[in-house]
Amino acid sequence: QVQLVESGGALVQPGGSLSLSCAASGFTLDYHTIGWFRQAPGKEREGVSCISASDSSTYYADSVKGRFTISMDLAKNTVYLLMSDLKPEDTAVYYCAADINVEAVVAAILRPVDTHYYGVKYRGKGTLVTVSS
Repeated sequence: QVQLVESGGALVQPGGSLSLSCAASGFTLDYHTIGWFRQAPGKEREGVSCISASDSSTYYADSVKGRFTISMDLAKNTVYLLMSDLKPEDTAVYYCAADINVEAVVAAILRPVDTHYYGVKYRGKGTLVTVSS
């Protein structure tokens, strides 16, 4: 079965850290670009970060730059998002998405409207991160 499955979401205190995983099955992440997105209740979807399996290049939204780190382990077919110095405004459902077409993922990251986001071939169902004391 072809799917992306996110895990690692939890309740964490402000200033804390959390690591999310995005595991692919049914296909290999080689040559794909993988993005992390988030959506808080009542807010628009936001493109958080992405990584290229081809050259390991990365991108971060300004809102998470310096606090989040994206990485991947192709042997495990998994992408990670290490989040540190978490803030209440980081509370959201976090989703990963992947496509061998880098332009599809970059377009979704930079402007994550439905037409771009649902144009990415593989999308997970999300994991909830709650930052609260």
